[in-house]
This record gives sequence, structure tokens and C-alpha cells, in this order.
Amino acid sequence: MRGDLEWGGVPGLVRSAAARFADREAVVEGRTRVSYAELGVRVERAAAACMASGVRVGDRVAIWAPNTLDWIVSALGAVSAGAVLVPLNTRFKGTEAAYVLARSRAKLLFVTGTFLGTSYVASLRRAAGEPGEAAPGPAAGPLPGLPHLERVVVLADDAPADFRTWKDFLADGEGVGSDEVRRRGAAVSGTSPSDIIFTSGTTGRPKGALITHAQTLRGYAIWSDLAGLREGDRYLIVNPFFHTFGYKAGIIACLMRGATMVPQPVFDVDTVLANVAAERISVLPGPPTLHQSLLDHPARDTYDLSALRLVVTGAAVVPLRLVERLRTELGVDTVLTAYGLSEASGIVTMCRRGDRPEVIASTSGRAIPDTEVRVVDASGAPAAPGTPGEVLVRGFNVMSGYFEDTEATAEVLTPDGWLRTGDVGVLDPEGNLRITDRIKDMFIVGGFNAYPAEIEQLLGLHPDVADVAVVGVPDSRLGEVGRAYVVRRPHSTLTADDLITWSRREMANYKVPRTIAFVTGLPRNASGKVVKGELRGR
Repeated sequence: MRGDLEWGGVPGLVRSAAARFADREAVVEGRTRVSYAELGVRVERAAAACMASGVRVGDRVAIWAPNTLDWIVSALGAVSAGAVLVPLNTRFKGTEAAYVLARSRAKLLFVTGTFLGTSYVASLRRAAGEPGEAAPGPAAGPLPGLPHLERVVVLADDAPADFRTWKDFLADGEGVGSDEVRRRGAAVSGTSPSDIIFTSGTTGRPKGALITHAQTLRGYAIWSDLAGLREGDRYLIVNPFFHTFGYKAGIIACLMRGATMVPQPVFDVDTVLANVAAERISVLPGPPTLHQSLLDHPARDTYDLSALRLVVTGAAVVPLRLVERLRTELGVDTVLTAYGLSEASGIVTMCRRGDRPEVIASTSGRAIPDTEVRVVDASGAPAAPGTPGEVLVRGFNVMSGYFEDTEATAEVLTPDGWLRTGDVGVLDPEGNLRITDRIKDMFIVGGFNAYPAEIEQLLGLHPDVADVAVVGVPDSRLGEVGRAYVVRRPHSTLTADDLITWSRREMANYKVPRTIAFVTGLPRNASGKVVKGELRGR
């Protein structure tokens, strides 16, 4: 099935799902149960409100909120109004969110009220309440530092006077009729941009990977086929919606197949177990740490987990023992691994049902249909099977480029269409890919991608830090965490606790180094670059 041909764009997919699966449960959130027909109505109302707010085809609309029904409705409503969705990481601090909002020139923002004890509205006000150099021009909305942001909608019952509540925002769209909303959705084609997923690179500044409707639909029709997702499945979506894994392998895939979405805002193993048992969850994708925590929970046997039949994992090395335990202890029929990155629509390789357990555990599978994967040496020549090199990808899934950043785009896209992933991998004779290292030095903290260059740039803002390098080190709970090697300025009395406390105020928690090592100097090569291999060796 070619999703990009069948539905044309995400608006067409939403309407099709509402018609095909009308009476099936679409979303379950606590006591709230929404059918596919009702979800279609809610999305149409949100699209109408976006249109009434002045959103036009191609405008960027951002969302900064956890996994909830309101995220699903507001995001799909924005895209159905022709907007390009810009999801923001819920772990961002205000300054990090403001940068992405300014960089994308988002016109409208949906934001949660309070999440994990933090007022996102207050955080954003502190970061963007004053005119800033990153976004000059006359203020059009409530935040002077973000002049392009015309309206902020708080997904709650209360909002500051210059913001809108979700209820009032929806009421604004009552004058926009269904026919008008459908005409707007029909104006979206497969080549229209559907979303911009911001990801950090070696420069330390987030860059936005631009993905189209056709890429999204085609990629996740393939994902659904390979995973075996089917109508009637009940899917616990713990992967954050701001990740492609949560939004597209979650929401978009469920819309395609008529599966029930059960969003979970925060990973908590007790809540996962309770949800799996109470909602008869059959599909549970997520990082290996999620499944390991579930298997090792002391009270696991008190929950009925017998409905689980499909697990898709990735983002880290998957122990063979984990695959075997999922199959034997929980009776999971299908366990698959996959590899992807934002610049390739989140999907590059995937195992197939029927693959041997050792293939699933030791590789990320083979290239998805209609794409190519190769491994090359430093000169760009193809590496022999079993020989490590940089992973390159070419196909329909590769982004058109980074949003308004031709220089960064030229660094990763070759003239003949290959995407340089920056990851080091090995291909076996059957074409299965194993990721062995990261050229970009990225490390993964509990499923979140952490980029040393970005963390180093933030730590360098501390007045007592003269020089700094960050590496990932193993951690029994999170997989990897950051360790910072810091050169203090002369006469500074900065302590490790001081710097960690400061970091928690300035950056998302997963980026905060867990340990600090003070050194008199960083090891550098002849060209002046830090030799991180030496630091890791310590």
C-alpha cells in the first residue's frame, strides 16, 4: 500500500480514518474515550480554529506539550489547516524552546500549562518576554522576543490574558465551515511540507529537518506493514510525540490501521504495567530500557500482560537476552528492531517478522523498500561487508534539506542524493545494518539523543568555565549519561555540584552531565581538536 498515493496528505488520512474506523476507539485517555468518528470532528474543529487565527498553507505551527489527546487533536488540526508542524521537546527549557520558535518563525504555538512541576508558559515568558536579537522586528503577538509568534494557545482551562485557552481558541473557529476546512486540506499535496523536526548537530545549534506529507505517509505505511500493525490493536504510546517515533510510528501509523492510541505522558514502569493490563495493550514500541524495566519489575506477575503481541525497539544496543525474555516470559509474538534519524523521516532500516532472534538483537535490520543503504570508508568508497564506515542513505525518505539552512544541508546531502548520517555502521552479507559508533559523538540518555557540541556550548556560557568537553559514559539505568571535562578559569572555586546545579537551570535534564571532572587542559590533536577517544579512555 502506498500511503502517499492513497491519501494524498495527512488531512486526507485523518478523514479516511474517521470514515473507515468510525465506531472504533481512536484515543483512550483516562476516562475519556474518543471514537475515530469523534476524533475526526475534533480535528476539524481545531483546523477551523487555526484557519480563523490566520494560519495559511505553509505557516509553521509549533506544539510544546506532552503525550495527550489535546496534542493529537491540535497537531492534526494544524496540519489539516495546511500548516507545517514544529514539535518541541518537552524537556526543553524556555531558552531552548524560544530558539526553535524563532528559527522556524512559528506563527502559532500550542503549549501545555504545567508539566512535571514546571510552568511552560512562565518558562517561555522568561525566555522570550523581551525583544531579542534572534528575531528582530515589530512584535505581533504576546511575546516581544518572538515577533513572528502571533498567538499562543494554552492547552488548559486557564491562560494569561494575552494568551488563549484551548476552549476559547476552538470557539474562535465556529464561523469556519466544514466545506472550507476540507478545501484547505485538499490544498495540501504530497510534496507539501508536513513537519520540521529539529535536531542538533555538530555545530551545537538545532537544525530543522524538512519532511513532506508523501514521505510521512509512505514511510509509515511501510512501517505499519513491516511491523504488522492491524485494525483493533491497542497501542500504548510512551515514545514522546515530539519524536518521529512517537508522532509518526505512533499517531500516523494508528490512523492508517485503525489501532487505538493510549498516550502516556511520562515513562513510569508502574503506569506502563497498569495501562497494559487495564487497556489490554497489544503494541508497545519503545527503547530497550522501557522493556527491560517492565521485565524486571518485582510486581510484574501481578499484572495481566497477555495481550502484548508486538514490540518494536531501537535507539541502542538490544541484548539478545532481552529479545528472548520478551518472547518467552511475556509471550510477545513479534519483536523487531529498527534504525532511523530525523533527516530520513525517522525510518531507514527495519528487521522483518521471521528474522532470527540474533539478527534482531545484533542488527537494526535491512533497508526499507525503495531505499538504499551503504557503508563507505573515509574516501567515500563502499566498505566491504563486515567493515565499519559511515552510513549513507538514499531514497524517498531523505529530507529535502534543513529548513532555511543551505550550508548545513550541503554538508549532509551529496549531489547525487545520498544522506550522510554521521553514524558508523557495519553491513553484513545479507544487508543487515549494525550501528557501531557515532561520528557526531552523540550519546543516548534513556532514549533521548544528547549532542556533546550543544551541551559544551551551553556549559561554556558559565562565567567560570574556560574550556569544556563532554563525552557519553555507560550508565546502568539510562544506558549512557554525560561526563564533562572542565577547565576552570584562573582563581575559580567552581565545584562539580555548583556546575551541575547551574546546568539543571539552563538545559533539559537529559543533557545535564551526571559527573564533572576538573582538568588543567583538554587533550588536543595537531589541528586543535579535542581527542575525545582519550577522554573516554579515562
